[in-house]
Amino acid sequence: MSQKRDYYEVLGVSKSADESEIKKAYRKLALQYHPDKNPDNAGAEEKFKEAAAAYEVLSNAEKKSQYDRFGHAGMGQGGFGGGGGMNMDDIFSQFGDVFGGGFGGSFGGSRGGGGSRMVKGSNLRVKMKLTLEEIANGVSKKIKVQKLVVVEGVTFKTCVTCNGQGRTTRVAQTFLGAMQTQSTCHVCQGSGKIIDKKPSDTDAHGLRKQEEVIEISIPAGVEEGMQLSVQGKGNAGPFNGVNGDLIVVIEEIEHAELKRDGENVHYNAFVNFSDAVLGESIEVPTINGKAKIKIEPGTQSGKVLRLRGKGLPSVQGYGTGDQFVHIHIWTPVKISKEEKEILEKLKTSENFSPSADTKDPGFFKRMRDIFS
Repeated sequence: MSQKRDYYEVLGVSKSADESEIKKAYRKLALQYHPDKNPDNAGAEEKFKEAAAAYEVLSNAEKKSQYDRFGHAGMGQGGFGGGGGMNMDDIFSQFGDVFGGGFGGSFGGSRGGGGSRMVKGSNLRVKMKLTLEEIANGVSKKIKVQKLVVVEGVTFKTCVTCNGQGRTTRVAQTFLGAMQTQSTCHVCQGSGKIIDKKPSDTDAHGLRKQEEVIEISIPAGVEEGMQLSVQGKGNAGPFNGVNGDLIVVIEEIEHAELKRDGENVHYNAFVNFSDAVLGESIEVPTINGKAKIKIEPGTQSGKVLRLRGKGLPSVQGYGTGDQFVHIHIWTPVKISKEEKEILEKLKTSENFSPSADTKDPGFFKRMRDIFS
């Protein structure tokens, strides 16, 4: 689909929906649009995948919180998680929790192996430090990770414990009669396969640590602590399963002069007394360069000037913040004898007395505007 729909809209639930409501809504859609019930129907398959992507995010408390704050952009773009690149194996691997393990087989074994499931590898977690400039513009970075990979030469055979079913059945006699229960096979973890042959330098699952360089595209506007998931770039899944994800945690490098406040940034500009009285144009730093601002004659300390559009872009694409320049009148610590004499003369001038301004009815209103 060219544009992702809101995940709550996809499942037909409200933002206040609890876990059971979300699961119930997904189950209904999965049954309705399952490929086995809609053969050769591309539209139904797309809705099936869309519902799975929505459930994958909204059923996970951490991802749901991230989605509620940042929308689809919080899940990432161009390969970032949130179900955007899920394949059928990923989707069917969810069904054990949602449908109690019986869903796959009831539709003709779409998951393969007579009820077996793909085992997902574990996720990797890395921290990525970004400058304010990188956050403002978005950036692609290459990082090295040590991850488990499937080694060439590993072969598999059918699990003898579950006979390739991925589940074991237990029958217990009770006062109500024979009770039958099913559970995931503890030997093959539900995959229906076990290791047949493997190289000696691999672990029990035929996996080995290997360094990989991964290029990650970070969208503009991310924030400190935000987590992005790069799907399929985690550890390889045991028994030829699906890869886990790479979780990227954003860390902001503090800017030397600008302070971030959401999508806005702040800068403290120190202006000498003469410039504040007479007026002057000064240059201030911005995220992507510098800008000139005009200090009007008679500017008071505490005045805040706004540079529209000089802040950070919204991670959801809802515009750009502003830069606020806070004016501070700088008072010199050391002055010369001549400078002191000049200031002594100015002290007697009516224009240099605060009382002259306080007689103006609009003075206190102006002060409130400056410091509010």
